[in-house]
Amino acid sequence: MSRAALLVLADGRFPAGGHAHSGGAEAAVKAGRITGASGAAGLEEFCRGRLHTAGLVSAGLAAAAALGGDPVELDGAADARTPSAALRGAARRLGRQLMRAARATWPSAELDALAREFPKGAHQPVVLGLAARAAGLGAEDAAYCSVYECVSGPAAATVRLLSLDPFDATGVLARLAPEMDLVVRRAVEAARRVGEEGVDALPAASAPLLEISAEVHAGWSVRLFAS
Repeated sequence: MSRAALLVLADGRFPAGGHAHSGGAEAAVKAGRITGASGAAGLEEFCRGRLHTAGLVSAGLAAAAALGGDPVELDGAADARTPSAALRGAARRLGRQLMRAARATWPSAELDALAREFPKGAHQPVVLGLAARAAGLGAEDAAYCSVYECVSGPAAATVRLLSLDPFDATGVLARLAPEMDLVVRRAVEAARRVGEEGVDALPAASAPLLEISAEVHAGWSVRLFAS
């Protein structure tokens, strides 16, 4: 297993398309849930909520895919856990972009097969798990990539949206690190049960406000981020 491959996959410069998405931060800023006045504290609370809901779900799916779970079945499980049509669309667009980057970086028959099965894009966490597998990484690595992306995306977006000090945004990520460890452990434990219990073993935590905000955000005529 190459830890260097993990660094490549988790690198913000990896061309997976995440820079165009705010993870719900743009809608939260517009609604006043993250403000310049609250600074890093508001961002931290937003990221914490996202980590333990959408982040946990995504990490479980990514870990299950890295363990060799049926990607088509996992994609259906991702659909079932994403009530918002806007978020489902965003996840598939991100999956399509990640697929392009992963196939160019780590050629894989499994990635090729998934691309043929979902020409418009599979859910991003499922692609992430298969990309990790193609890179010789394990379930825990895939889950770490997923949870880190879950919070680093909104943090980077908030720096752009509110001119938040990048040092403060990085401090948020550092303070959340122990909780990221916890979420990864929960996600991988659930993923390991999929073989015996099926995809119902995977986390299904909900974040209704993120879902509702995504639908509102999708209707804006002017926005900085795609989601």
